[in-house]
Formats: sequence, structure tokens, C-alpha cells
Amino acid sequence: MRQSPVDHPRVPPMPAPTTSRTGMLLLTAGRLVREEIDHALEAQGLSLRHLSALGHLSREPGLSYSALARRAGVTAQSMQATVRQLEKSGSVTRESPVGRGRTAELRVTAHGRETLSELDGVLRAAEEPLLEGLSQDERAALAKGLRQVLLNGWRSRHPESSSAPPGAAAMPE
Repeated sequence: MRQSPVDHPRVPPMPAPTTSRTGMLLLTAGRLVREEIDHALEAQGLSLRHLSALGHLSREPGLSYSALARRAGVTAQSMQATVRQLEKSGSVTRESPVGRGRTAELRVTAHGRETLSELDGVLRAAEEPLLEGLSQDERAALAKGLRQVLLNGWRSRHPESSSAPPGAAAMPE
């Protein structure tokens, strides 16, 4: 049986929040969510980097290593290692146009899409204990508010851009 976040062997018991600062609450909650998701993915033999790569490529097929790395916020070398693992498992293919120095296009395979679908259930199970006690309306309001926080953060870092961040259209309502 899956352990709750409170009983998780890697997470010490959390004292009651001592702040009402939204940013600090988000930071603390984010760390807790990250640890739960890391634990759930680890049980599947994957990491958040694998999930990120599959998610970005499913929304934007044909990305290059460097574009995928930028989306995921990691170095191109790190993403190449991640993609090699995904290629080895049959989750991603690399298509290289003819000609030397051409940029490889990365795509999620049917197996990769199946893996993503399975991971959706794994992630839902990992987040469920964290959302316990929230009604469906409260969960929807939380998700909506967090999407807005993410959009605001992206816009504050990219004031020159009038467009939404990559993948924003894929954020479900």
C-alpha cells in the first residue's frame, strides 16, 4: 500500500505552516509535490526529466534536442542522455533529415504515448493524498489559480513576448 506524504520515508513530518506568505506556501507545497512525484516515477523506473521530455514532445512533435532542453530547463547534454534512455525503451524516435549537420527531430512513439497515459494515472495517485480534504470546486480553483501564477511568472520573465509560453495551450482548464 502506498504511504501518505506524512509517512513517506524521505519526507520528515511537516510542522504547521508558520507563514501566510503565498510564495513560501507555494515553495513548500511544491517541494512536497515534487518529492511525491519523484517517488512515484522512480517506482516506474523513470524520472521527472523523462516525464518532462515525453510531455513536451507529445505536445510539440519534432523538437530538437536543444529546443527540448530549453523547454525542460536543462542543458542539451543532459537532455541528450535522457532522450537516449527514452529511445532505448522505445518511447522516443529520432528522425534526422538528410545532410550533415541537420537538426534531429524527436517524436514520441506509440509506446511513449502509452507510457504517458499510464503515468497520468500514477501522477493522479501521487497527488491525491496531497489534495485530500479539498472539494472538486476547491481543486478546480486551486488549479486555475496555479495556472495563472505560472502564466504571470512566465510573462514577468519574458516581457518582450506577447505570446503565451510554450505548451500553455495544452494546460487543461
